[in-house]
Amino acid sequence: MTWVKKGLPSMSGASTRRPRRGASMADVARVAGVSSQTVSRVSTGHPGVVESTRRQVLDAMKQLGYRPNSAARALKYGEFRTIGVILFTLATIGNSRTVEAIATSAAREGYAITLIPVAEPTQDGVLGAFTRLGELAVDGVIVIMEVHLLGAADLALPPGIQVVVIDSDAGDRYPVVDTDQAAGARLAVRHLLDLGHRTVWHVAGPAESFAAERRTEAWRRTLAEAGRTAPPVQCGDWSAESGYRAGLVLADERDCTAVFAANDQMALGVLRALHQRGRRVPEDISVVGFDDIPDASAYIPPLTTVHQDFAEVGRRSVEALLHRIRNEPDRPGTVLVPTRLVIRESSARRRPARGLR
Repeated sequence: MTWVKKGLPSMSGASTRRPRRGASMADVARVAGVSSQTVSRVSTGHPGVVESTRRQVLDAMKQLGYRPNSAARALKYGEFRTIGVILFTLATIGNSRTVEAIATSAAREGYAITLIPVAEPTQDGVLGAFTRLGELAVDGVIVIMEVHLLGAADLALPPGIQVVVIDSDAGDRYPVVDTDQAAGARLAVRHLLDLGHRTVWHVAGPAESFAAERRTEAWRRTLAEAGRTAPPVQCGDWSAESGYRAGLVLADERDCTAVFAANDQMALGVLRALHQRGRRVPEDISVVGFDDIPDASAYIPPLTTVHQDFAEVGRRSVEALLHRIRNEPDRPGTVLVPTRLVIRESSARRRPARGLR
């Protein structure tokens, strides 16, 4: 006897049932009334598409639930539309704003970014980051070098991958984009000397930092060119707390009437220390920072500082990398992005000294 359980579909029927097919690029092209090539251009963020057409295609994608297949596109066109970014820390304002600028500039060109932090600035650490980026599939890499522990002599990147370096001394080995650190420091020191201060004290960034080294060298050179003696350097680590510790020392220096801090956060710490010790800014001591962070104008008093154009650094680094990815002519060497001095209320003409409290 054969028993048949009613209500259950046969196995043969289940095996022949096909899953619903997802929308294809051709489906999107048909609904939008454009060519498949136009749909592809919209998918990759290609700039050469009229805005009204791009909107039609995006509406059709949304209507059909279409999602571009980046892996298939990469296999077909040999590109992933992704830029890798390697850096040693996101803790500093400079690095975080640079990464933000890179992401914005990359998105404008139709690229995403993949961020790989490196715990230790060593050759093995950087090579490990490149290995991870290779697994994640990127078209090129921007390295925010920053630290002096891994310079041009030590840096050996894998062949066959396009690279641009920010804040380094890589010379002609790779294209380098950087803020003109030395020119910015000269602006700060010359401003204070022009206000009648006999010399300028300096709160430096960490010794392993390329940027800090260049700012300190420019501070010392500018004083020497003016025939002034460079006072002892106060060493910090970019933090407001380190600036505060340096400020306590400077507050007790009777000859100190002007301070150039290597970044705005350390300048904030200096302002706090001077206030606690009864030294008025700028009446007793003028203070100038570097970076022009968004909060600098809200310091008490508002901070005179050197403005860094992080957006331009990001834009130029992405531009240089895309030139290499597309095999377009580029210029190895270093591109320096100009700085400018923003004068606020923390700097003033030197006044006769008054007694310390």
